[in-house]
Formats: sequence, structure tokens, C-alpha cells
Amino acid sequence: MILIVEDDLDIRELESYALRSSGFDVTACASGEELSYAIAAETPQLIMLDIMLPGEDGLEILSRLRSDPKTADVPVIMVTAKTSEIDKVRGLDQGADDYITKPFGVMELVSRVKALLRRTAQRGTEHDKLVCGQIVMDCDKRTVTCEGRELELTFKEYELLYALMSAKGVVQSREKLISTVWGYDFAGETRTVDMHVKTLRRKLGESGRSIVTVRNVGYRMD
Repeated sequence: MILIVEDDLDIRELESYALRSSGFDVTACASGEELSYAIAAETPQLIMLDIMLPGEDGLEILSRLRSDPKTADVPVIMVTAKTSEIDKVRGLDQGADDYITKPFGVMELVSRVKALLRRTAQRGTEHDKLVCGQIVMDCDKRTVTCEGRELELTFKEYELLYALMSAKGVVQSREKLISTVWGYDFAGETRTVDMHVKTLRRKLGESGRSIVTVRNVGYRMD
């Protein structure tokens, strides 16, 4: 079931129609309060979440979703009229999996939903644990320990580390990491990858040296 949270009735009906026509089961609501009732009834496969909502806004709702074990791993696509880079970064760093701006085409909407569900399904087939030296990632619990201590990682720091550890020894370009971790076209801006690698290295301490910079290309996990 795909859960749509959108206060604009016309847009909500358009999203619902497009997804139902593509074979998805859809539940639509207009606020964070309605969302809570819908999730209590059934955990969704994916949530389409507008930022500009009455009362609790989309970013606040996203933070609440990621802190709840029941919805921590539910993929979320942010849907909003905002187009500035900082708004996208805020949403993605707080745990959104993708971002689509209004106005959008129906085909683009359906394509992004299908692509995100494919990525999520593929991730579920990976090993329960990934190990690299002193770094241990428990994929079921979504925890990372390093030298016996549990690290406090942001949602995207975890996703980036997962992308590097699951392809240990393979050089990944910044563009590929953006596509894998952030799941949308970042308009050529790759600084966010470098920033996240920098914070990951700091949190990993000595083990941060395992993330190797490959000059003019990207990064590799050794």
C-alpha cells in the first residue's frame, strides 16, 4: 500500500489516480494526524509526503517517521513546490529517499515510485551484517558499531556507509553514490557526498581511513 500525504485535493486525487492506474493500492490523507491513523491500520510500502502541510509540516512528520521503529525503514518521497537546493538537502538528510517537485508529470511520478520500490526490495536481499575491519553494520537493526562502540549516524550517513561497505573494494564515483544514496538528480552538485564522507570519517575515528579517496573519481571502501 502506498500512502499519500497531501493537503491539496486536486494534487492528492491526481497522485492517487496515477498510482492506482499503475496497479498500486493507495490510501490518501491530508495531514499528519490522518497519516498516524492510516499507519496504525496498516504499515505502507512507501509514503509520498508533501512538505507544506497544515499543522505539522512534512519535515517534522519525516523526523517522526524515522524515529519510530515501525516506519524507520519505510521509503519516503518528498513532494513539494520548493525547488531550492537547501530544502532538498534538509529533506534528504533527515531521511527522505527521493524528492519530486511540483508541477510533475504523471509518468515521472510513477517511474520514481517504481524505482524506489525496486531499490528497497534489492536492499532487503543483502546480508544481515556487513563487516569492514572494526566496522560492523547490522542491516536488520540498522546499527553501526566501530571498535565495540555504537555510532550515532544520520539516515544518509548510514545509507552512504552501506553503499560503500556493500561494494567493498570497488571504486564508486560521486555521481553513482548520489544516485544510489540520494536517489535523484542532484544537478551535478557532488559536494554533499564529500561532506558526508568527511563526517563519516570523523565518527569512525581511526577506522575512517578505510574510506579511501580516489582522486578525480570518488571513493572506495578498503
